[in-house]
Amino acid sequence: MMAKNKELRPPTYSISVVGLSGTEKDKGTSGVGKSCLCNRYVHPKADDYYPEHTSVLSTIDFGGRVVNNDHFLFWGDVNPTSEEGTEYKVQVIEQTEFIDDQTFLPHRSTNLQLYIKRAAVSRLQSAEKLMYICTDQLGLEQDFEQKQMPDGKLTIDGFLLCIDVSKGCNRKFDDQLKFVNNLVAQLAKTKKPVVIAATKCDECVDHYLREVQAFATNKKSMPVIETSARFHVNVDLCFATLIQLLDKTRGKPKIIPYLDAYKQQRQLVASATDKFEKLIVHAVKDYHADWKMISNKLKNHPDYEEYVTLEGTKKAKNTFSKHKEQLKQEHVRKRWEEYIALLPKALNILLPELEEIEKLNWLEAQSILEQSPDFPLWFVVLEKTPWDETDHIDNMNDKRLPFDLLSTSEGEKVYHNHVQHLISERRRFEMKERFKKHLEKVQFITPGKPWEDVLCFVMDNEACKFIIDADRREVYSGHQREIVEKAKEEFQEMLFEHSELFYDLDLNATPKMNEINTVLSEEPRYRALQKLAPDRESLLLKHIGFVYHPTKETCLSSHNCMDVKVEQLLSTSLIQFDNNRPQMYQDSANIDKLILVLLGRDGLAQELANEIRVQCTDDEYTLDGKIYELDLQPVDLNTFVSSGLTTVHQPHGYFCVYNTTESLGSMADCIERIRSETTPNRKGKFTANLSFTVILANQRDIGSKNLPILRLQGQQLANKLQCPFVDVPSGTYTRKFHEFQIKQALRGLLEALKNNLNIVSPLPSIKDLSEADLRIVMCAMCGDPFNVDLILSPFLESQFCSAAQPGHNNSLLLEKIIGEKRKRIQITILSYHSSICVRKDELVHGYILVYSAKRKASMAMLRAFLAEVQDVIPVQLVAVTDSQADFFENEAIKELMTEGEHIATEIAAKFTAIYSLSQYHRQTEVFTPFFSEVLEKKNCIENSYVFDSTRESTNASEDFSMSPRASSPACNYYPDSEDDNEAPPPYSPIGDEVQLLPSSNDRSKHRSDFEGSEYPVHSSPIVNHDNHKVPPPIKPKPVVTRHDVRKLDPNLVKTIEQVIGKNPKRNNRAPFGHPDDLDPTDNYSVPRDSLLKPRVDDEIYAIPQDSKTSKIIKKSTLTGGNNSQGEEENGLIDRLSKQPIIRKPSKYKYKSKTLFRKARLYYRRRERFDYDDETVPSSRKPKKGKTHRGSEEDPLLSPDSCGKAGIDNPAIASDPEVDDVRRPKKDKKSAKPKPQKPNKKGQRPALPARRNWESNYFGVPLEEVVTPDNPVPAFIERCVEYIESTGLNNEGLYRVSGNRTDQDNIQRQFDQDHNIDLVAMDVTVNAVAGALKAFFSDLPEPLIPYNLHSELLEATRLIDMSEKLNAFKELLKKFPVENYEVFKYIITHLNRVSQQSKLNRMVADNLAICFWPTFLRPDALTNAAVNQSTIETFIQQYQFLFYNGDIVETFTPPGAPCTGQLVEPLLPLPSLPPPPQPQPSSQQFPSEMQTDQLDVI
Repeated sequence: MMAKNKELRPPTYSISVVGLSGTEKDKGTSGVGKSCLCNRYVHPKADDYYPEHTSVLSTIDFGGRVVNNDHFLFWGDVNPTSEEGTEYKVQVIEQTEFIDDQTFLPHRSTNLQLYIKRAAVSRLQSAEKLMYICTDQLGLEQDFEQKQMPDGKLTIDGFLLCIDVSKGCNRKFDDQLKFVNNLVAQLAKTKKPVVIAATKCDECVDHYLREVQAFATNKKSMPVIETSARFHVNVDLCFATLIQLLDKTRGKPKIIPYLDAYKQQRQLVASATDKFEKLIVHAVKDYHADWKMISNKLKNHPDYEEYVTLEGTKKAKNTFSKHKEQLKQEHVRKRWEEYIALLPKALNILLPELEEIEKLNWLEAQSILEQSPDFPLWFVVLEKTPWDETDHIDNMNDKRLPFDLLSTSEGEKVYHNHVQHLISERRRFEMKERFKKHLEKVQFITPGKPWEDVLCFVMDNEACKFIIDADRREVYSGHQREIVEKAKEEFQEMLFEHSELFYDLDLNATPKMNEINTVLSEEPRYRALQKLAPDRESLLLKHIGFVYHPTKETCLSSHNCMDVKVEQLLSTSLIQFDNNRPQMYQDSANIDKLILVLLGRDGLAQELANEIRVQCTDDEYTLDGKIYELDLQPVDLNTFVSSGLTTVHQPHGYFCVYNTTESLGSMADCIERIRSETTPNRKGKFTANLSFTVILANQRDIGSKNLPILRLQGQQLANKLQCPFVDVPSGTYTRKFHEFQIKQALRGLLEALKNNLNIVSPLPSIKDLSEADLRIVMCAMCGDPFNVDLILSPFLESQFCSAAQPGHNNSLLLEKIIGEKRKRIQITILSYHSSICVRKDELVHGYILVYSAKRKASMAMLRAFLAEVQDVIPVQLVAVTDSQADFFENEAIKELMTEGEHIATEIAAKFTAIYSLSQYHRQTEVFTPFFSEVLEKKNCIENSYVFDSTRESTNASEDFSMSPRASSPACNYYPDSEDDNEAPPPYSPIGDEVQLLPSSNDRSKHRSDFEGSEYPVHSSPIVNHDNHKVPPPIKPKPVVTRHDVRKLDPNLVKTIEQVIGKNPKRNNRAPFGHPDDLDPTDNYSVPRDSLLKPRVDDEIYAIPQDSKTSKIIKKSTLTGGNNSQGEEENGLIDRLSKQPIIRKPSKYKYKSKTLFRKARLYYRRRERFDYDDETVPSSRKPKKGKTHRGSEEDPLLSPDSCGKAGIDNPAIASDPEVDDVRRPKKDKKSAKPKPQKPNKKGQRPALPARRNWESNYFGVPLEEVVTPDNPVPAFIERCVEYIESTGLNNEGLYRVSGNRTDQDNIQRQFDQDHNIDLVAMDVTVNAVAGALKAFFSDLPEPLIPYNLHSELLEATRLIDMSEKLNAFKELLKKFPVENYEVFKYIITHLNRVSQQSKLNRMVADNLAICFWPTFLRPDALTNAAVNQSTIETFIQQYQFLFYNGDIVETFTPPGAPCTGQLVEPLLPLPSLPPPPQPQPSSQQFPSEMQTDQLDVI
């Protein structure tokens, strides 16, 4: 067993390395390389190789355990592997001779033989001898690895003879050969193999090597191995060769010449070096890296280990250091490039003016740079230089330039280049300016003309030749932008100047584009955009859309919108209610101390103070049974002029006394100064209103002739200040002041304090805002050339002006004494476009119409607005200009001011002018006469308003041209797309903040649906102003707004109740009574047919006629045929219509020839256009195969009103020019039109033609725009993605239509490029939604095929929900593949929309109303309720129908009708005889409809 284990051990060979040794005399200054050869073989790593091994030792080192008093060294053992893969062990012994460092003779040891005989010894013995590593080990054995020679003895198996073939120092090669010869003779006696190692071949002498080879040949062919321990060449080969001689079974290694072996070794080192350098480059990115950190990081990497083994750690560190230096130089270079690139920009900023530096050298320019205030932003002055050796290069956040960089030649070069650049740029700029001026002189250039058409006319210009083509195009493009922008502004101004063409609200037909273009084509400003016809048409459509749906967000004047400016001004100028009011303003009943300032001249104030103190007891005054402590502070006006008013506390009031004209004038100046000093700003901390009292003092020397003059002057000052005036009492008395005057003044002061409390109180204590005595609307045009504060200064500078209640951002409250009473006036300042809704729907007591005398468009807008104002409402016209001199110096201003005054004279209105350079016209007294007139006519205005509102509520189903407010553009019909069957929701273009009347009660916030249940009405357009249009209705019907009459004058309510009681009944269809002075054939006369024709009330969504029962689902009808139930039960309407004392209001255009002439001018033009196109406008028929859904050119046109041209006033209708055109058409009109035949069953309705361009994508079959890979059309995907990413929270999504022009642009752009970016197009969500709906409308067949409609109807009639849904599911399988995929995609999208219904107000029911006509394309006999319910079910149950999900439980509100069932219409409202007791009826009405019987008025 032991023998077997021994055989498994690797063989061990002991090799003795011998060679020339001895003293320096024998071997020279250096040895033959025995130690280096052993070192490289035993320790092959470069870090373990020591090139210096000394044989001169001290006695102590010689006796140490490493040398151990022996002349040989034990180098340890090596475990190499042969080429066959077997391992063996080699023990290396070096035979040497150690020299004493004292005697320089060999040390004495136990073996006294000579070196030649010791070297040939085959058995060595030395107890506890340690392995030798290096010379440094001697004496420090404990710091190195300690390994003993095995068993203390060794048997030598072979010898390695070292012969130095280099040029030795102080040694002859022949002597060495002689020594080697003797040594070989001794070695031969041992009969051990010997291999000759030619050492130091890297310094080889060729003939030495040849002599060694010859010597080896003579000695029985000893192998000679050429080695180099320094470069590790053939070291392992010489030992391997000796081992092969010891063990013949091993393969004989190939002996490689030194040069070949050296090349192989160098290649290996080069490869390792390349790998290591790449490793360093990859691992080290920052030149601040540390070698210790990097070496630890790479120590296990094979490339690192290989390089360190071959070259050592020192060389590896050197390689790392070189790479760091390269990184640093690269970093410095990049910073240098950054600085040089940034320097021109810095010079452009700091030295931009050529005149400043053109004649300066670089050093002088540097001094100017240092003086620049922005110098620290661009440069940094470093304490140490140069900059690349400082830490500044490492501060990457500091991009500033080192100032010492400027001292380099590159910095100076950049400076000179900068100067040359400025010179060339100056020349280039001059030439561009000259070229631009040349373009301005060329009349041939018009807006929109391309550069190529102009090039040949301008190439001869010197400036054009100088600049490059890019600059020419840039200048021309800029010139084109200017003239195009100017032309567009002038075109827009022209549209405003033709406001009667758009704002003529009596024209029931929306204007046609060709008619408008013909009227406007006479204008040069219209023809200026001839080459930009699409832009011109877009501007025109945008203007029309804004006229009919105006909002401040879409105002054409943008940031100059009057509504925006007013809100900004009022927010910064008016008193804002807060709790920071002065403590002095408390309940007047609790005031016990009054601080009074007495103002007078020449001692008059002191005399008044003395008189008051005489009537006091210890400064306490008794008034009306209450005691007040008075703090009197008399101020002489002469002293006040020099020193001003100094009071410790805020006074409660000022008593201003006078007795001469001079003292009154001084007092007026003093009061003005006090007001300016105490009320500098009306915003922020509350500034109290100042209470003044003007007192006329008695003077014995005042004659009766002067007293009336003084009294009149004092009263005028008091009226201006809106304060009391205390006159001299009648009678004769000797004192200057009477006790009656003092008491009257104190009472007035206490009353004023009470009024001040009402103003500053956060909760109104006297009146609520809705109870204002007068409601005045001031209108001004957006973009007028005057500041808003100019027209508001008469109100804002009043001390009794305050803000309206929160939410009314464009209103103010003004308390003013009119007559003998203080009245509260609510003034709402609006733009003309926002005032249209107010004019139609709100109670307004008077209008202040402002226009700029410098702008024709302003006057045109005033005319268009005033023409439709009821003539019972007082009007104040205000012209605004700079000064009175403008009237005489400027003919245009004179003409407009004259026209305004002429119109005011014609309609008996007030007219005034406000001058920006005059302060007088900014006083409140400018409008005092107007306010007085409004107050006088208040009852008449309110009676007319109630009468008109009542007539609208009772005749809502009649032709809406009866009402003077019904013919508003907001009520007209504008088809947006062919599939839209929705009616517009309640709409207010100015929002809630300008509502003049209070909101209705809770019942008015709901509408009754077809079954009588109530649902809330959401006015989404008030919040969302992105759209320009609202969804169109099926038929144009007015939206009736019922106002709460209880908010009006209580006396008026009593009058109405008395009228109701006296007139309980009226005859059916009896005409209204006409006053003697009113023509019964005016524009409010209604044809008899219109009165007899029953109509359906306006709805948000109108539902077509049911196909099963031929009944119409409708609301309760208030009017009908003879003896209709509505007329018998609605007694209030009967009674009101019989009032002969109420005059039906007309409009101002019928009282003014100027307004009438303007309206008739446009009317004539339109009539000519209509009759030129067709003989009978009312008998126009759509083209065959198409349903006329509006004009192709104008998406706003209404089909029902194409023949209703002109104004409905008989005076205009009887115009001779028009009659001449109409006469030949009367006979043709007598023929009865043929009734339209209903569609036959199965006949497909004609597809509307909505596009006016050719498209290969829209309007084609669905299978042509889808692929198997993309089953949903790309257009649908892009629209849905845009809507879901930006507009799911948009209120009224899919119900509120977007701009038709934007919709067409979206489809046109998609036709050109399917990869359009809707975000970049900057279109509204509603426009994208409309374009999406239009895609489905344009399909040749509906998304739900016609052949499946009957099956769909049968499935809908199933009562059980699960059966119905399963039937729907089976029906979906019959869809064409492309229809199914698209239908699945869009229904899933609509469900996501409905999930955001809390924000967008679009539940599944509303979405179904919007989409069922699009998906199904119904005919006139289709049951709308059934189809709507079907689509709603698809939206709600999309998970079950398309994704095999569960059925969703839906909630059906109580009282909701079943699908497919009709509900009887509601009965008319019960009659309202006082007292309001409900009549017994077979049907129950909602409680809300029975509580307040007065709401129907």
